[in-house]
Amino acid sequence: MAAICCFFLRHWTEENRGGDYHCRRKRWIHHTQFFLFYIAGSTDDMIEGLPDDFLSNNTKAVDQLSEGLITHYLPNLQSSKVALQELTQNQVVLLDTLDQEISKFKECNSILDINALFSEAKYYHNKLVNIRKEMIMLHEKTSKLKKRALKLQQKKQEANLKEEQQRERELEREKQLTARPAARPEKKT
Repeated sequence: MAAICCFFLRHWTEENRGGDYHCRRKRWIHHTQFFLFYIAGSTDDMIEGLPDDFLSNNTKAVDQLSEGLITHYLPNLQSSKVALQELTQNQVVLLDTLDQEISKFKECNSILDINALFSEAKYYHNKLVNIRKEMIMLHEKTSKLKKRALKLQQKKQEANLKEEQQRERELEREKQLTARPAARPEKKT
C-alpha cells in the first residue's frame, strides 16, 4: 500500500510540473480518483452491489478527498516554486558575478602585459643611462686629450721658436766670424 502511494505521488508530481492551477487541479482530481479506485480494487468491483446514490456520494467524497489533498500539498508546492524562482535569480546573480570576475582576470592579464612593457622600458632606460655615462666619460677623455694636444702643440711651437732663435744666433755668429776685408787705411799723399 505504501509503495502504491509513493508511486502515485511520484507519478503525480512528475506529471504536474507545468500548466496553470486549474489544469493541475483537474489532473490531481483525476489521479486521486484513479488512486482511490486502484486501492479499492477495479471499478467494476466497486460499482457492483452498491446502491445508486452511493456512486454520487462516492464522487462527492472523491472530490472532497481531492480538495483535501490539494490543500494539503499545494502550499508546499507553491513554496517550492518560490524557492526555485529565488534559486534561479541567485544563479543569474552568480553568473553575472562570475562574468565580472572573468573580466577582472582579463584585466589582470592586460596589467601583466603592461608590467612587461614597464620592465622593458626600465631595461631600455638603464641602457640609455649607461650610454649617457659612456658619452660623458668619452667627452671627459676627449677634453683631456684636447688639453694635452694643445700643451704639446704649445711646447712644439716653443721648441720650434727656440730652434729658430738658435739658428738665427748661429747665423749671426757665423756672420761675425766670417772674415771681412779690413778697410785699408788711406795714404796721405
